[in-house]
Amino acid sequence: MANEEILNNTGKTLAERFRALFTLRTQGGDAAIRAISQCLLEESSALLKHECAYCLGQMQDSTALPVLKRVLSNVNEEPMVRHEAGEALGAIGDASAIPFLSKYLNDDSPAVAETCALAVERLQWLSDKDCGRFRDNNPYLSVDPAPPTNNGSVKEWEEQLNNRSLSLFLRYRALFALRNKGGVDAIKALTTGFKDESALFKHEIAYVLGQMQDPAAIEALKQVLEDTSQCPMVRHECAEALGSIATKECLQVLTEYCEDPERIVSESCYVALDMYQNEHN
Repeated sequence: MANEEILNNTGKTLAERFRALFTLRTQGGDAAIRAISQCLLEESSALLKHECAYCLGQMQDSTALPVLKRVLSNVNEEPMVRHEAGEALGAIGDASAIPFLSKYLNDDSPAVAETCALAVERLQWLSDKDCGRFRDNNPYLSVDPAPPTNNGSVKEWEEQLNNRSLSLFLRYRALFALRNKGGVDAIKALTTGFKDESALFKHEIAYVLGQMQDPAAIEALKQVLEDTSQCPMVRHECAEALGSIATKECLQVLTEYCEDPERIVSESCYVALDMYQNEHN
């Protein structure tokens, strides 16, 4: 069965469909975008739909703009999915999306509003003449919502990360600088951001800790996953990050939360356990 069929086959396990999605993202092309777009519009799992939106953004193909706009404009859609559609519009890098994104800067969902503000700033930054001279030292090859700050120290970036008087875009720049720097000190600095009020901000911290795959982040990620007062969007990202780090300690906590009442959390733990198995195979 082709990956396009697997992705949209509800008879397949969520883990199988995720693997098909990531293969399609790498493959690219019109057929892949059509299959991912179909899943984004028709799937019942918010987790899988949000991952579809993420992949469309990472593929940076402008043919995905209409479906992403459709999802963002649907106020009945899960905010986590709408947020990912907004972020994907920024990731594609087409400045024509700025007027559309600007309509959602005061959206009822804080995560959607903050995401659209970030996406607009990213697109404006890409249009700046100085952008052409920027050199991104991202070792993870992801298309990020903001470019890293190139100059500074871990301490300075930590201060910038937690400075709520700055725009979220500037705070994200410090976040990605810390990720690119790596090491225990950078991880400690990043985890201080889990005290923030913004669920979007905290979910991004969990995401980059998963990219870094450093066991030094396990305890902080575990604490947030176990905190049921946290937004499910944040807890789900912590679960996926633990799956990426893939130690026995991660296996234990993920197994425990596979039956979490929040669907996106339980599904994230299930997918993370599959990631764990892949890491160890």
